[in-house]
Amino acid sequence: MKGLILAGGLATRLRPLTWVTNKHLLPIYDKPMIYYPLESLAKAGIKEILISSSPDHAGQFESLLKNGEEFEVKLDYSVQENPKGGIANAISLAEKFSNGEKIAVILGDNIFNYDLKPTADKFNKKDRGAIIFGIKMPEMESKHYGVIEIDPHGKVISIEEKPENPKSNIAQTGVYFYDNRVFDFIRQQKPSGRGELEVTDLNNFYLKEGTLECDLLDWWIDAGTSHDELLRANNLVAEKVRLGQF
Repeated sequence: MKGLILAGGLATRLRPLTWVTNKHLLPIYDKPMIYYPLESLAKAGIKEILISSSPDHAGQFESLLKNGEEFEVKLDYSVQENPKGGIANAISLAEKFSNGEKIAVILGDNIFNYDLKPTADKFNKKDRGAIIFGIKMPEMESKHYGVIEIDPHGKVISIEEKPENPKSNIAQTGVYFYDNRVFDFIRQQKPSGRGELEVTDLNNFYLKEGTLECDLLDWWIDAGTSHDELLRANNLVAEKVRLGQF
């Protein structure tokens, strides 16, 4: 399985911090934000990773991370020319890179410390399907995300994007494992009302055929959504490092 980190976008909600740099290069405690998803994939045993970014910041990632030797991985880089194309559109750019292999996708502003390796090992043994990752949170908060409903065995029953009446308290995070059919599914997608190729619509292809599973993270922060969440990520990671939990 190969890895993909999505580190594009305009990050308008974090301005003025992001007027001159990509949000994924902002610090989370003692490391640039991009280090966290990169280290998660490396610890999962994924050795080839593609970083997708916007045209004006692609060189900054390469200057920082170089060829990936520091992380004991091989890094490649791609550019998403249309930062408003949506997550599924950004995933589609990795088709040539994946070369027929399964792919693990992480949004570059997702901060967590969950060991992905057991799930990666389990997924590598499967012939087909996808695994998405969720987090339990209060229902009033989960309604601002995609909400995942699962059975007792972790099989996904439904996903709803930002529902008024959530069917569960499990919010969809930005961590996904896909088989090599993902690019065919993306080609079948149509833009949403926002004009984007939505990742929830992509996941529903697997849901409809009954091959979508969900694993739960123990904690998670979407650090790129606001200045408050960026601050919360810094404070939480600093506390966990001091306690030896990170």
